[in-house]
This record gives sequence, structure tokens and C-alpha cells, in this order.
Amino acid sequence: METQMQQEPKVPFFQTTTAKMIMVGILTLVLIIPLALVQELIVERSQRQKEVITETTAKWGNSVYFYGPILKVPYKDPMSGANNYAYFFPETLNNKSEVTMVKPLERSIYKSNVFTTKMQFDGKYSNPNFASKGIPAENIYWNRAKILIRTTNLKSLKDEVKMKIGNQNLAFESVANSTNDSIESLETNYFDYKMLENNTKFNFTISFNGSKQVKMVPIGKTTDAKITSNWNSPNFNGNFSPISREITDNGFEANWKILHFNRPFAQNYFEVLPELGKYAFAVDFITPVDEYQQNERASKYGFLVIGLTFLIFFLIQSISKINIHIFQYSMIGIALIMFYTLLISITEHSTFSFAYLIAGASVIIMISLYSISILKDKKFPMFIGASLSVLYTFIYVIIQLEDYALLVGSIGLFLILAAVMYFSRKIEWNK
Repeated sequence: METQMQQEPKVPFFQTTTAKMIMVGILTLVLIIPLALVQELIVERSQRQKEVITETTAKWGNSVYFYGPILKVPYKDPMSGANNYAYFFPETLNNKSEVTMVKPLERSIYKSNVFTTKMQFDGKYSNPNFASKGIPAENIYWNRAKILIRTTNLKSLKDEVKMKIGNQNLAFESVANSTNDSIESLETNYFDYKMLENNTKFNFTISFNGSKQVKMVPIGKTTDAKITSNWNSPNFNGNFSPISREITDNGFEANWKILHFNRPFAQNYFEVLPELGKYAFAVDFITPVDEYQQNERASKYGFLVIGLTFLIFFLIQSISKINIHIFQYSMIGIALIMFYTLLISITEHSTFSFAYLIAGASVIIMISLYSISILKDKKFPMFIGASLSVLYTFIYVIIQLEDYALLVGSIGLFLILAAVMYFSRKIEWNK
């Protein structure tokens, strides 16, 4: 009796697991294109926000830069006969600045963080020394001395600036800028420095409207500065760090003490006053991670979300033998991309956390309901909904973290890989 060997019918290539996996992989790569367009939209909206903030804060007041007060004394050069100026910095300079964040300026859907600042200064000058330049006393015009302040924010001054030095009261006026830079100047009228009778102590107050930053040059031979504010996320910037700082939910307090040998410039200059802004200390009043940055970070995980979601459907298809058409994969992929357009549009009118919750819940519910018609069962759609919920929660946690984002992300991806390896171990890849 002849035994006929029965062979299993050959499965067409396009119906094999390998072919389906290739098509799903190609679709995943194709979906990078709309995902990139969404990321470009986020960048465009972020740039628009920056432009609006720049326009809005320019009318209120830009960054506050302060360089002064500087004693300015004219003299006649005995060699050339030309009239020049000598510039002398204070022996001691003390500052107390109070920066108060006020209600944000609103324009359309955008908000600009702005502040008012009151800066109190006091200190004293030492006796100006012209001997090092060989200038005789008769060539020094003490009765034409001035006090000079350099700043970038004259239009946002809130009040007149007046100084008391010794027994004299001086008022500052704006003067024409003799250089091509953006630094502006305030100067007092002429006064006779010799009439101070060695009482060169001074004090004055200056108040600005400003935004983004407060920056000061420590020109005192000894400079003590203290800045307090109700802003709770400062960034201490510039050439010097504070010697002490305290940051709470209600604001911060920072103190600087800078000595003359801590900075590479002299206490007096002749003929030309140098621009010393690069040696200033500063406080930036920043929003650590704004809503557009959070949207941008979320979109960078878009490829991961699409890939893992397709992988879940592919594993369910391979294990349960349910056929999922490539068109159905396409619909699921587009739904996943719609999450990011929903996220940025809702964020612009609300908070990122609320927008993330609404966009995530909408996409998860839609894909879960669509899965019921594809998989003809409620067990797998529930699993898909739970998996997407875990995935979006995981990504949200990573976005909120700063110092531990890489660590948590790496551990999470390792666990996801382990789960995929476990559930795919019994798939027959040859069919």
C-alpha cells in the first residue's frame, strides 16, 4: 500500500508573517513624514510666541543692565593739549534690589512675564589719583565733574533718578550715545568735586520696568549686592555666582560679594571708558520648561509611540491569527499623530497637563473602540487601551522629569523590550 506524503499548501509571500512585518515597518517609516510636519508646526508656534513676547516686552521694558555710578572728571593732557576724561569707580558699592513679578502681559493667546525692580545703591569714592598719568593739578577741572550711569533700559525708568553725594544733591539726565552699541547713558549736571570736602559718600535709588534679566557690573573695589524677588525659578548667570542663595516656592534671595582682585579690570580709566558687561553678574527670570518645549519633547517620542502601538497590534495579529489590513494600521497611525495636534492646540488655551490628559484619553478611546471592530473581541481592545494608557503615562512622567529623565526612560524601554521578547517567543516566524 502506497503512502502518499501530504505537503502543507505553500502560503503566498504577501500573506506570510515576514511580509506583514515588512509592510508594517514601511508604514511606520512613512508616518514619520506627518510626524515631522507636526514637529515643524510646534517649532513654528513656539517661534511665534517668542516674537510676540519680544514685541510685548519691548514696550514694557527689556532686560535691566546697570553699569555705574562712575565719577567722570575732565582734564587737559599736558603732552597733546587735548581735553579728555578720567573715569573713577567707587571704593565701595552696595546694592539692594527688589524684583517683583507682576501680572503677565497678554496678547492674543500669549503671555509675557514682566517685572518691576527697585534698586537702591550707596557707597563712596576714594580720592581720584591723576599722578599715575603725570597730569598736573592745574590741568584737572574739578568743577566740571559728573556722575555717569550706563544702562540699556532708559525708556522703562519709572521715576526721576537723583543722587546725594556728600552735601550735594544731583539729578541725572539722559545724554546722547557716543558709541554704536545699545548701551545708553545717564549723567548728572556739572558739580565741583572739591566742594565735597572728602565726604564722598553717595546714595540713590533707580526703578525700572523690565523683563527676562537683571544684570549689574561690580565696579566697586568692594561690591556687595543683594537681590530678592517673588519669582521662584531664577537662573543665576554671568561672570560671578552668588555667595549665598535661598529659593522657596514664594521667591528667592541671593547675595554677592565681589572684591577688586576677583575681576580683571582696574578702578580707573583715562580717555576711554571700557564696556565691562562681560564681567557682570546676572539673574535670569525664566520659565524653566514652557508649554511649547513640553510639546516638542512629547513629539520626539512620537516614533516610539507609533512603533510600539503597531508592535502590539502585530503581536496580537500573529498570536490570535486575526488578519489586520494595512489600511487599518494606517488609520491607527494617523490617530496616534492626531494626538500631537490635539495636544498643542489645547495647550495654547489651557495647561500642558490638562491638554495631555484630554488628547491622550481621546486617542486611547478612539483606538480602543476601533480595535473592537478589527479584533472582533473585547479582550484584546481592553489590553490595547491599557497598554496605551501605560505608554502615554510613562512618556508624561519622562517629560516632567529633568535630572532623572534619561534614567527612567532607559529603565522603561528595557522593561518594554523584555515584555516584547516574552510575548513574541512562541510566534512561528516561518509562516
